[in-house]
Amino acid sequence: MRALFDRVLPVLAVVLVLASLWQLEGARRGVEITNGSVGQTPVISYTIADANGPVVVIAHGFAGSAQMMQAYALTLARSGYRVHSFDFLGHGRNPVPMSGDVTVIDGTTRLLVEQTLDVVAAVGDADAPVAVLGHSMATDVLIRAALDDRANIGPLVLLSAFSQAVTETEPADMLLISGQWEGHLRAFGLEAVQMVQPDAVEDAVVQADGVIRMAMAAPYTEHVSILHSKAGQIAARDWLNRAFSHEGAAARPVSGWWLMALLAGIVALARPLARLLPTGARVAVNLPTREVWLLALVPAVSVPVVATYLDVRLLPVMVADYLALHLFLTGMVQLGILWRVGVRVGAFSALGVAAILVWGLGAFGLALDRYGANFVPTSERLWVIAALCIGTLPFMVADALVSRGGDAPLWQRLVLRVAFFASLMWAVYLDFEGLFFLILIAPVMVLFYIVFGLMGRWVAQRAGPLTSGAGLGLILAWALGVSFPFFAVGG
Repeated sequence: MRALFDRVLPVLAVVLVLASLWQLEGARRGVEITNGSVGQTPVISYTIADANGPVVVIAHGFAGSAQMMQAYALTLARSGYRVHSFDFLGHGRNPVPMSGDVTVIDGTTRLLVEQTLDVVAAVGDADAPVAVLGHSMATDVLIRAALDDRANIGPLVLLSAFSQAVTETEPADMLLISGQWEGHLRAFGLEAVQMVQPDAVEDAVVQADGVIRMAMAAPYTEHVSILHSKAGQIAARDWLNRAFSHEGAAARPVSGWWLMALLAGIVALARPLARLLPTGARVAVNLPTREVWLLALVPAVSVPVVATYLDVRLLPVMVADYLALHLFLTGMVQLGILWRVGVRVGAFSALGVAAILVWGLGAFGLALDRYGANFVPTSERLWVIAALCIGTLPFMVADALVSRGGDAPLWQRLVLRVAFFASLMWAVYLDFEGLFFLILIAPVMVLFYIVFGLMGRWVAQRAGPLTSGAGLGLILAWALGVSFPFFAVGG
């Protein structure tokens, strides 16, 4: 049965990858996608041939990028709109870091509003309003931009919205789309509509004194999957068609499931490819229960106390310097315990590391960058990635050795993972104001363990855990370095 699975898996994975590419490329087919800029702000423009529809400016959320918004951009472009999606300061491929005080409206938010106004003025028509569409953090920025006297902004489409700037009369034309599983944001959307009509419900358009609004929930979505919601894309297109009296083409949006299928197929192909590596010496040790708990709890309790006390702030990426120190100390403590109990690192395979990097950063990373989210760093981020390696390499090597490259009993792996996430929350508790954004690390790390952890496990089965840990350490530094916003040190 195992032999049959090994023969069938590569075939199924290739079919899945090819089918997904056909669907994803089909959504881009016929759309001219060009990279430009407004000043130093990177802008991706989407248009079909001879498009003369209204202009739409699209903005992403915190730790996002222009690529994350492309499902909505492609749907609107294929409906005849001229779409421009940009990277906020410090995000994606924008070389200019965020700055200012993130806790006050006149700080970082005002700078993002000014950036948005610059983009709208540069790409918009002088005699026609520009529609804006944004997600999460961008919704507050877009609302405040629309209220600015200098703006020529028309209808707003807001995904997962929240803003204290909404009033009974402003913005006047607004669609609020929340994920079905975003209870508090759905409540805000309904509240914004009920400012116009107190008994309004979701999915009902309300109008009064020149104000028109609607709140809806995109089925089976949350804060991230809403970016690929077919219902959300159709609603956004129809809302703008109504606002501009535009007859957009009935282009059928491509589901985000195809992106997931593509990435899953790439991950699955890592297994048969890893089996092509030469077999090396593997560390085979069963750690006693006492040592497992020591490896989990000692760093989880002690590292946050030490790291928050040291308060290192050197890297221009939010919480990256603390995270690098946290990972470094965790890894070194665990390596010290492993050395004390007699566990050695085992053999190292440069070929195995290269295989992880080529498949993880090349195949998986480039696919993600093209269809899902920015994964290619700007030159300004390369040294940050290198600095993060100081922490990620010992952390992932220790993790690979403790988990025996993923072959340790499930309970041991769960204990180690839970203890690590608990240590991050312990650090946030110790310095809530300075380390709040560590909370956003948790889902990134969960995805990392699921996606790249599988690749590393298959490589470890051939080349040993040291090889796997080294490769995964480099990929983790890369993933963190491209994901989190640049922020001017002392800004």
